[in-house]
Amino acid sequence: MKKLKLQNTSYRVLLMSFKDWLDIIGYSTGVIKYYPIYLQEFMYWLESHNYTDLHLINSKITHSYYEYLKNRPNQSRSGALSAYSLNNHISALYCFNQYLKKHGSKALPLQLQQEKIDRLAGITIVTQSEIKELFKAAEYKNTELRMQLRDKAMLVILYSCGMRRNEAVNLEVRDILFDRRLIYVRKGKNYKERYVPINEYNIRILEDYTYEGRPLYPNATTNEAFFMSYHGNGMQGEGLKVRLRDLIASTNNEELIAKRITPHKLRHSIATHLLQNGVPIATIKQFLGHSSLESTQIYTHIVKQ
Repeated sequence: MKKLKLQNTSYRVLLMSFKDWLDIIGYSTGVIKYYPIYLQEFMYWLESHNYTDLHLINSKITHSYYEYLKNRPNQSRSGALSAYSLNNHISALYCFNQYLKKHGSKALPLQLQQEKIDRLAGITIVTQSEIKELFKAAEYKNTELRMQLRDKAMLVILYSCGMRRNEAVNLEVRDILFDRRLIYVRKGKNYKERYVPINEYNIRILEDYTYEGRPLYPNATTNEAFFMSYHGNGMQGEGLKVRLRDLIASTNNEELIAKRITPHKLRHSIATHLLQNGVPIATIKQFLGHSSLESTQIYTHIVKQ
């Protein structure tokens, strides 16, 4: 969709502004990357049908676009768009409506029903024994002490604290409140802030990285980012993903490797493990920073399975 070049100046300006807004509001890296791409396809389709003014778009037009999406070929594999991809396109349009409303513009007339999908189908859980394997792998995967300590700290933040990848990327040294055994999440989803509790065992892992590992990185005294890259820059989301993938590969656990674990699946895993151990669902909701209890209740279904 990146190759779809828009001719309409107002569409191009709106597209860039929408992407900037997503970043400012604090949406995840995936949303910031893909929602503008989905919106660009919508605008390109409008242009190709001579709809050049958003204010003149009616429900009939948006429904026609929806039918187009349902029937257009999938560009990454054979067949049509999956229900999951179709829902993402629709979600991007509803998100764009939020942007329009926030900026005092008329919202698009969207009456689009999302496809029903099995929400549990894409969720893979790491077992607690596999989590222990990952922590052990962090100790021997790399010969450098700074890398070993950073990788263990990364697992603490992504699994033990259940933080989103974007939240981990935006974590600063000052956000680790060692004396209070709390982590301050300054840039959660939708820019929501929260405090995440952390136990004594994991606090020690973060202390080891903060005071013994992190100072060994270049620019450690001038860069506020908690996670440092090899060359002394703040780690980005893709860097965290790659490091996790390397740790998983080094375990030589074929079952774990086959699960294709991502940082977000570690978040799913800790939520499930907490629920299995009797932590109230409302507490897990607050721990994860969910806006509604409905988002958290999916883990009750995972536990039942």
